[in-house]
Amino acid sequence: MENKHLHFNTSIGVKKPESIRNKAQACPFCDRDQLTGLIAVDGPIILLKNKYPVLENAYQTVLIETDDCHAELSTYSKEHLHRLIRFGIKHWLEMEETKEYRSVIFFKNHGPLSGGTIAHPHMQIIGLHDLDYKEKASHEMFQGIVIDEGEGSRLILSTKPRVGFYEFNIEMPDSSYQERFSEYLQIAVHYILNYFPFKANSYNVFFHHLDGKIYAKVVPRFVTTPLYIGYGLPQVPNNLEWMAEELKRIYFCK
Repeated sequence: MENKHLHFNTSIGVKKPESIRNKAQACPFCDRDQLTGLIAVDGPIILLKNKYPVLENAYQTVLIETDDCHAELSTYSKEHLHRLIRFGIKHWLEMEETKEYRSVIFFKNHGPLSGGTIAHPHMQIIGLHDLDYKEKASHEMFQGIVIDEGEGSRLILSTKPRVGFYEFNIEMPDSSYQERFSEYLQIAVHYILNYFPFKANSYNVFFHHLDGKIYAKVVPRFVTTPLYIGYGLPQVPNNLEWMAEELKRIYFCK
């Protein structure tokens, strides 16, 4: 029987440090001299093996985004933003190209409702040996209201969200890196943390590679609706046009 689930090793999971809610916890990513399993380094950006590989039948890595524990994606300089996203996409696609994994996932957690445990800005790149995330992905879940586009990239507010309510999609061709892609990603995160109509302090970013396109889906995180938990029914709000116009007004009509 084909496996359809990720298996979580609880004996490793209970050992993981937690610094999002527990502010007394020492940050494991700040003491750089003690980091082990380094794979690649680009100045303050580090890719290393995950010290707590809780997922079975997977190769887990952590991408430390910066040496500033209190930094956040929405406030990075353009120089650091492009350096980081270029670095992350490069290593994600290189892991795909090895053909050692059935699929490779690349994502970011931020905030207490994101599912993460470490506050220090980081992402994860994970090679899955027997699961293909693309089986549950489609171009349809990235469709929606185009907020802005240029240089081969687009910022879109989803009209067919995967989980429900508000999801921001950014896309570009996989043939070359487009700076506009990362800048749209930063705008989406900045809007969630600063202008969202409901107070938000958490989000996820999920990267997808489908049919010659790279997508980033940015999802503000709240308590997940029971209709999705219980029945897998995403809900679509009736104010998407308003929100799209708000983003245009705040970020693009200057």
